[in-house]
Amino acid sequence: MRRTVIVMLKEPRPGRVKTRLARGIGPVAAAWWFRHQSLALLRRIRDPRWRVVLAVSPDRDGLVSRIWPSCFARIPQGRGDLGQRMARAIRGVGVGPVCLIGTDIPGVGKPELARAFAALGRHQAVFGPARDGGFWLVGLKHPRHMPARLFHNVRWSCEHALADSRATVPDLSVALVDELQDVDTAADLERIRDLSLLTMTRQHRHVRAKP
Repeated sequence: MRRTVIVMLKEPRPGRVKTRLARGIGPVAAAWWFRHQSLALLRRIRDPRWRVVLAVSPDRDGLVSRIWPSCFARIPQGRGDLGQRMARAIRGVGVGPVCLIGTDIPGVGKPELARAFAALGRHQAVFGPARDGGFWLVGLKHPRHMPARLFHNVRWSCEHALADSRATVPDLSVALVDELQDVDTAADLERIRDLSLLTMTRQHRHVRAKP
């Protein structure tokens, strides 16, 4: 059955996206970062092994937005809290394994998604943990048969988000895949920049060391 990757997206408006990051770098810079990070992510994850569906917000503006590539199908997130909107998106994409991600994890690419789908070959659900106690990915093998209370009473935007979400799928076998760093604050962004600089330095040294 066809695999699907859902990407949760908001229109990159200052003051409406990455509000915690905006407290450290300003709302315009935060919106700029979100827009370019989101577009870079969409370029990285495009792959014939799965289809990519954009779950957009606000509904009307997101469906006609010229910011996001037109090659991807779009669905509205609709109303409700984050859990309700995520569950609605997962349920609405049809049959086959589905993984849902956000856009604020610079480390997400094809290898990470491929490992998540591979885990769904052996398990009914999969989570990609974030280092702050949340998660960057959730996936279900059979989205049409998701638990009725999926994401109910989850404490979002805190260190309990992953544990609370796992508690809403008590009867499913769950796999955990790559732990990645998300970007919620200016300190998170600085850590990502430091890690990128370290990686580039190591790669440069490796190239120079070749005979």
